[in-house]
Parts: sequence; structure tokens; C-alpha cells
Amino acid sequence: MFTAISDREFGLFRDLIHEIAGIHLSDAKKALVTGRLGKRLRHHNLPSFKDYYDLVTRKEAASERQVMVDLLTTNETYFFREPKHFDFLREQLLPRWRGVGEVRLWSAACSSGEEPYSLGMLLAEARGFSGWRVLATDISGRVLEEARRGVYPLEDGARIPKAYLARYCLKGVRSESGNFCIDPRLQERIEFRQFNLNAPWSGKGSGLDRYHAVFLRNVMIYFNQATKARLVDRIADQLEPGG
Repeated sequence: MFTAISDREFGLFRDLIHEIAGIHLSDAKKALVTGRLGKRLRHHNLPSFKDYYDLVTRKEAASERQVMVDLLTTNETYFFREPKHFDFLREQLLPRWRGVGEVRLWSAACSSGEEPYSLGMLLAEARGFSGWRVLATDISGRVLEEARRGVYPLEDGARIPKAYLARYCLKGVRSESGNFCIDPRLQERIEFRQFNLNAPWSGKGSGLDRYHAVFLRNVMIYFNQATKARLVDRIADQLEPGG
């Protein structure tokens, strides 16, 4: 059994996750940090959160540090979240890009894949299964594994328009009974990659391309103003002219 997290210990993790991911944890997140990291204390049989902090800050503890990041950065998402953004893409942007040979979008904090697959469905409606691609990135390796699988509970499909559900999703059978799977032809157009938006990156060294639109949405609420401003400037540098 471990002791409750102290204000000082919470401050250590708040500073660490801000340094790594740029995310600001308010005091209201103390219970979340306790609940999520408490599992790792039990896993390692550690008596205090300070002991776990000492563990994850060791140079050789990169894998456990990534586990910590995964636990503290995973947030709720679902298909076609905030529909007005997708309506704008469908009604305003896609018609504007009719003459573009290849449309490139970036879902910059894609979580478990619902956003990039939603984008893919709209692109496939407009262009079929060619002439577009989506880069989908997230800091969490665990959620990216889920995203690459492209398998979701049937109830998650309730937010997908019925026509898209019929065209781009396959009902799971046998071991995937109770789930649906994203059409492999759609999956082939989406590249999932682990990427830390807060880490130093620019230009060709980042492995990034130029994009016609970047979707950087709900993750922004976890950044302070300085981080937001810096990130928006860097994202703007990755846009195609007029993007």
C-alpha cells in the first residue's frame, strides 16, 4: 500500500509532464494523477509517489517514462467530435481543393484514431481511396496501437453517419464480434506516428510534410498560453500556402 500523493509530489509530476509534453495539470487533476499513477506504484511495489518519480526520471527508465506519459495524456475522443469542424471541411475546404493532386491533412493529437478516421471518411467521399492522405500523430504509444488496429465497439459507431458506417466500416465477426473495423482501404491512406508536439522539431528533420489543413483541437486546452502560441507558430510553418 502506498501513501497518498502530497502537494509536493503532485508538483513534481506536474512539472515533469509539462516539461515532456507541454501539458499543464491544474490542482483539480490531483485525483486523476493519483488514480492513474497509483497503478504503477502497485505494479512496482513502491511505497510513495516520490519513489515512482525517482524511477521515471532515471535516464535508463525511458519505457516507464513513456508509460507515465501515456497515463497522463490520454483523453476522451469519439468519431466526428464537434461536427461543425467536419462540416466546414466537407462544405468549404474539400470543394476548394478539387484541383489539388494530393490533399494532405494532419491530425496532430489523434488519440485512439477516431479523428483521423473521421477525416478519412470525408476525404474518401470526395476523392475515393486515392488523391489524399492523413498523418495522425500522438505522444502516446498505447493509444496509437489502438488506432492502428482500427477496431471499435459497435456502440461507438452511433456518431458516424449511417451512410459512412455502411461504406467504410465492417462489422466484426468471431473474435471481433461486438466490434466494427475500419475498411482497410481507408486505413491504408492514414499513417499513424508517435510524435511529441512539445519536443523540438522543424522542417525536414521532423519528418513532416506540408499540409493543406492541420487539426489541432482539444489538446490545446491542456497547454498554457506560451505553449499554445509557440505551437501554433510551428504548425503554421507546416501548412501549404493558403492552408
